Amino acid sequence: MNVDEFLKHEVSRRHFLGSSAKNAAGMAAGMVGLAAGAAALQAASSERAPSERVRVATIGVRNQGKLLAAGLASLGDVEVAALCDVDESLRPAAERAVSEITGRAPRFESDFRRILDDRSIDAVVIATPDHWHAPMTLLACEAGKDVYVEKPVSHNVCEGEQMIASARRYGRVVQSGLQQRSGKHFQTAVEFIKSGRLGAVHLAKAWTVHRRKPIGRKRDAAAPEGVNYDLWLGPAPLRPFNANRFHYNWHWFWDYGTGELGNWGCHMLDVARWGLGVELPLRVSSVGGRFHFNDDQETPDTLMVQYAYPNATIIWEHRLWSTHGVEGRSAAAAFYGDAGTLVVDRGGWKVYDLNETIASDTSEQSIAHLRNFIDCVKTRSRPAADIETGHISSALCHLGNIAYRVGREVSFNPATGTFGSDREADALLSRAYRSPWTLPTA
Repeated sequence: MNVDEFLKHEVSRRHFLGSSAKNAAGMAAGMVGLAAGAAALQAASSERAPSERVRVATIGVRNQGKLLAAGLASLGDVEVAALCDVDESLRPAAERAVSEITGRAPRFESDFRRILDDRSIDAVVIATPDHWHAPMTLLACEAGKDVYVEKPVSHNVCEGEQMIASARRYGRVVQSGLQQRSGKHFQTAVEFIKSGRLGAVHLAKAWTVHRRKPIGRKRDAAAPEGVNYDLWLGPAPLRPFNANRFHYNWHWFWDYGTGELGNWGCHMLDVARWGLGVELPLRVSSVGGRFHFNDDQETPDTLMVQYAYPNATIIWEHRLWSTHGVEGRSAAAAFYGDAGTLVVDRGGWKVYDLNETIASDTSEQSIAHLRNFIDCVKTRSRPAADIETGHISSALCHLGNIAYRVGREVSFNPATGTFGSDREADALLSRAYRSPWTLPTA
């Protein structure tokens, strides 16, 4: 379906509702689709022979991993054979999420290496904290597994480069969790931008604006019973257990996460650079800080990043203490042309300033992205958000964080993947791994 056919269909349904409430609905729609969208897909594929089914294991099952496991279980040609997490208290809910769909609970492991040693497993889903994404992906490729790895695909730029090399060397399918790439309305939005109907587009903006809760301050303590904390840390520096650095809140600490820029920014910056047709920038500047929250967080609650390209600019913004979004959307990307402007989020897209009403409603993304991954596992084709796509969009987040952390504009050389003679910035392109963990080489 081309952009005009898609528009004819979508506009006839209803106008794009561009409010923050609609966007929030679109944000949730992806995972709601795990139940609704999967039903039709399951009916279409449930008759396939067991020999055609792909055996998958999910590593990290608290939130996103549990949802991904349920989504995969809903596909009739997938067997969720195993679940894995260092926190055994997550086992019942994760097993139930799958067994309610399949009638059978997968086996549970607490050490991901047992998953990789299982030759009957065809593919793994990695939904762990960011600092584990690259090491697990590299080890999985080496073990002959295909991989679905959540965004950002890496904890730093050098890891992403290694992931591409490993996927290519071992001939593995590696899908990054940028599900917008599989959403029809995102695809047609990008097609519209590239059609020239907005005129020359030299500026794109991406953002997320919402009100997060403070995490407070907590003291170090013993790890809860049933948690393999040493394995959770993995290659990260040795630090005492602290509940504020554990479930979900790890996002806001540099040892494990990449802040909101790597969390929501990876999604929307991917859309921005996709629409502009650009990859890595030449210069990056970041301004922001921890202005609102007075708690244990390390990453900024307010940030503006500017990415400079030869003929275009991308601007990122996040505010984690506000509800008044940009262009009336809470998380979106906008493309500004000399003839018109297009704004797209998970709820749909709309064009402004032209003499006609052009808009699209939402489309299912999450199940479609999983479906694309499984199909590529079978056909050995490149997935919609191949690891190279995931690396570039993740690298934008890392570069923005680096500019913020060094406190000045940085000049980046995409050809060498370095900041030239800027040793302070270059030092943040990689990290030292805690013994005995090392970054596997491709």
